[in-house]
Amino acid sequence: MHKPTDTGKNRTGIDMSPIHSRLTVEGAVEAHTGGPLDGQALVAERSVWARAAPPLGTVPPPGTVKGLMKTALEKLQGHQPTVLIDKLGERLAFERTGTRLYEAVRSKLAVADPHPGGPALDELEVIRDDEHHHAALVAEAILQLGADPTAMTPSADLMAVASLGWVQAVTYPRTTLNQCLDVLLVAELADHGGWELLIGLSARLGFDELANKFRIALAEETEHVVKVQRWVAAAVLGEATAEWPS
Repeated sequence: MHKPTDTGKNRTGIDMSPIHSRLTVEGAVEAHTGGPLDGQALVAERSVWARAAPPLGTVPPPGTVKGLMKTALEKLQGHQPTVLIDKLGERLAFERTGTRLYEAVRSKLAVADPHPGGPALDELEVIRDDEHHHAALVAEAILQLGADPTAMTPSADLMAVASLGWVQAVTYPRTTLNQCLDVLLVAELADHGGWELLIGLSARLGFDELANKFRIALAEETEHVVKVQRWVAAAVLGEATAEWPS
């Protein structure tokens, strides 16, 4: 079976057919209507739509009297607690996605050849469980603030859409374990940055207890990054020296 890094029937480059490539360029020039080619018209049109569009969403109001009192109290103190709730919703969406990513990569590992220096099944399961625990931690924090962890905040909505490609990539039958490790690394780096921001925001608004709990999660996420970086490096170097299968 061919590996992704093998030379194969990839006909996407213009060097595959110089004659047809020249005809394609000539056809594009002939079809040009004389308008600007710098994309300014598209930029202008996008700007018009952006100015008129409503926001992606809003933070739902607290569903309990206790939550309403907490929100009112924070606003009186000059804070905007809805920002924290929005970012907590984002983190919750991200951690749920992270759990699914590692569960999907377990399936890739189950059918892959032995990978020296790569992830072991128990390592993937530990990180998967960490992501699940982090989701539970964030959900509990949202409840403590009197908000609803099942509500989709704007940032949670955006993150769910943005990370959809990662889930599609690792669940696609044609992607290899090595390729899925690349996806995990991108996700882990983004996850690490998200926790750093959430810790800073929580501390700034005076939620020191939450910030301390989130620091524990960040320490675990740092370990995830180091591990996945090591796996990816072993995969790339192994493939380059024919020591690691795809």
